[in-house]
Amino acid sequence: MVMQGSFLTSHFLIAMPAMRDPNFEQTVTFICQHNEEGALGIVINRVVDLTIGDVLAQMDIPKHNRTNSHAPVHYGGPVQSERGFIVHVGLGAWDSTLPVTDSIGLTTSRDILEAVARNEGPEQYLLALGYAGWASGQLENEIKQNAWLNGPADYDVIFNTPIDMRWSAAASLLGVDLNTMSSEAGHA
Repeated sequence: MVMQGSFLTSHFLIAMPAMRDPNFEQTVTFICQHNEEGALGIVINRVVDLTIGDVLAQMDIPKHNRTNSHAPVHYGGPVQSERGFIVHVGLGAWDSTLPVTDSIGLTTSRDILEAVARNEGPEQYLLALGYAGWASGQLENEIKQNAWLNGPADYDVIFNTPIDMRWSAAASLLGVDLNTMSSEAGHA
């Protein structure tokens, strides 16, 4: 649970089994910013029907023959779903980067995609369209209503765990087996 004055930047939000919102059912969201004004996160375990090569082509960015153009593009969340967000290891010197931690950034500028196309971008990254956003106090209320589990993010889950295993892997970090949880919420 989030206490007043504590924030969840660089944490996972793990949808509880009872979550029925189609935008977030069985999702893991990496929280990139959380403060008194609200929260911003990227869903890390859903993909859209696009590849990085498709995005580069749509943006008229030429790709190097070794570009990982078949990598999937993620559904980052329902807000600004036409805009790209890249979660990456290494902050770099990109035009528009939000530092999440000392080693993880969230970049929205074209220059990082151009570098990816030239094989000069970050070694580990996740390209998403859209983001998840919460107004001031909204996320805290959803956690109180048992919509989410939360705990520190693990970068291995973000970048190295198969997409379809990230929901259970993130919960396992907290010692939770989502398969044994009831879909009914309770309050003490």
